[in-house]
Amino acid sequence: MKKVVIIKNGPYLVSGNIPLGKETAVVGKKGVPERWKKGKSYSKQESYSLCRCGRSKNKPFCDGSHVPVKFDGTENASRKEYLKQASILYGPGVDLLDVPILCSMARFCHLGDGTWSNIANSNNPQSKKLAIQTACNCPSGRLVPWNKNTQKPLEPKFKQSISLIEDPQEKSSGPIWLKGGITLVSSNGKEYEKRNRVTLCRCGKSQNKPFCDGSHLDFGFNDGDESLK
Repeated sequence: MKKVVIIKNGPYLVSGNIPLGKETAVVGKKGVPERWKKGKSYSKQESYSLCRCGRSKNKPFCDGSHVPVKFDGTENASRKEYLKQASILYGPGVDLLDVPILCSMARFCHLGDGTWSNIANSNNPQSKKLAIQTACNCPSGRLVPWNKNTQKPLEPKFKQSISLIEDPQEKSSGPIWLKGGITLVSSNGKEYEKRNRVTLCRCGKSQNKPFCDGSHLDFGFNDGDESLK
């Protein structure tokens, strides 16, 4: 089984031969991120440990730095299911589910008039298309477009994989992006809700651990990626 186990005050232990690579947010002509671009792929390994404290000298992998820096990795994110946390914005063509606390500040939702405005105008085919596109580009899964006819989420189809997000516009390295419903296990042994897309903190500063809250932007987290120079 492909899974990520959170080690208490330590790294993310990844197992199940999960592919690992980098993915960069590409800014379009309108000055906001519009699409994702795949970058470096790491050699496949049955298991590996990803740094969670942000201090490793061997990023993205753990080198034990969490011990001397006395990293506090306390998990304080809500355990409520996504649907029980979500607010709903009803649109004429498509609805939108939203859990703001999961926001990782990727900013794809800023494209055009913004995802929320496009939902409100989703009787227009172009607005509906853009609303779905921007919501589905949200790596954290904060935003989920909802099919009004089937009453089911409109989710991108992902193979189970992990991407390390890079944000050249902000000159910052972003979170760890889990795709395709990878099992995430807390340091106390309990599983989090399995979701198609979630983002995990790797700068060590999030106040919503284990999930990213955008703190990497405030602290200028940089894993040394060439795209950030």
